[in-house]
Amino acid sequence: MFVSNLRFSRVLLLGFSLIIAFFIYLSVGRYNNSSPYHPLGPSTRTCPPRAYANGEWIYCPKTNETEMKAKADALKFSGFEGCASSREYYWHLASDKEEQWDRFPIAQSYEWEPGPECRGMKKFNSEEVVRHLVEDGGWLLVGDSVTENHFFSLSCLLYPHVLGSPNYTANPYFDRAWIQHLHLNPESPLVHRLRPPTGFDIKTTPLVSFRRVDLLFSQQELVDIYQSTNPGTPEDFKLFGEETVWTLSPTVYMDQFTAPLPGGNYRTMVVSTAGHWTTTLFHGFRDENKILTGYGIRKVLDLFEVAMPRWAKEVQTTLRMHEDSGEGKRRVVIRAYLPGHEDCHDYRQPWTGVQRFVWDWYNWSYIGQFNEIFEKVLSRKFYPDIYFLPIDRPAKLRPDAHTTGDCLHIMAGAGVLEGWSHYIWHFVTREVWLKNT
Repeated sequence: MFVSNLRFSRVLLLGFSLIIAFFIYLSVGRYNNSSPYHPLGPSTRTCPPRAYANGEWIYCPKTNETEMKAKADALKFSGFEGCASSREYYWHLASDKEEQWDRFPIAQSYEWEPGPECRGMKKFNSEEVVRHLVEDGGWLLVGDSVTENHFFSLSCLLYPHVLGSPNYTANPYFDRAWIQHLHLNPESPLVHRLRPPTGFDIKTTPLVSFRRVDLLFSQQELVDIYQSTNPGTPEDFKLFGEETVWTLSPTVYMDQFTAPLPGGNYRTMVVSTAGHWTTTLFHGFRDENKILTGYGIRKVLDLFEVAMPRWAKEVQTTLRMHEDSGEGKRRVVIRAYLPGHEDCHDYRQPWTGVQRFVWDWYNWSYIGQFNEIFEKVLSRKFYPDIYFLPIDRPAKLRPDAHTTGDCLHIMAGAGVLEGWSHYIWHFVTREVWLKNT
């Protein structure tokens, strides 16, 4: 009798073990090989945005060579094989002006080490990221020319597995507002190892796209928002001056973001704004008597504070509508905007701490307030699929990492833009996954 009970117990234990193994298999199966993070995989630690940003720049040269002899040397100093995007190629690499070649390779010789909480964060792997973009869904980058910096950098990180379009080398006069894409390269060795969704077309389905949208709303929409919240505004009041701006209504880029295969397969929209929210563009707010308080920037901030909840509501409503129709989960991440660095070309190494502005150029000293407004809006429970990523500190510590012509745009290869791609990949495949499980 004792032996029978023992055998029965063993059979029962084996049965329970098989059931548990089956459910584990289903759990891992949900997160197929396309995902860089598996629930039971080696990288099980989280890395919240502020923990990632609470790190430091570590000197880590990518080559033993120390002399810049040609523009293309910027690639090897950065650790790139090449870059798929062709617009302003050497400007993005900051190698277009020989008089600034003394910055190489030092500017490309630093890597961001996240804060201690993130020490288990997985390393960036271009092949795994391409797999993620094909099988889990692509990225749509929405923002101004700094976001275009990010797009170009991503085209270098994923090269040679992607092809860029349009071809600005063949036609350099294409408008900067035209959408740019990265498609899967048919000659990539990854092609035969990927499992794209039904309807995926290697020629037409983009992995990453960039759309120039400076303000997140059209100018007319912002005029309407301002007038609706300021009913006593004089009829001859003009909100905008003559400064050029490239911007679109959310309905335009959300239609693109939610487009079905084969034209679209996006699951993550990366957004950043604040750089063009100035009193020169919003000229109706400019007050030359308020030199010490941003020439009337407070009114620009007030409009931003009114407009962003409306933007978030419209975007979340669209996301929910498409999820309810069975199209799958999409999400939006807001990358905190960052100011430039005054006199940036005088620096040759990172800072160890963020420094204050001296000259107070543009709206740079107010960028933090724009970020705080956006983060506060998204802290409400109304927008569960829109996330704010305060990962701007690494860039704030890099006055040496700008392009040659100004002190706002960032060079590809210095680690700043590449860090954005690394963290966003981590966030959408790990942090968001944990939130939804």
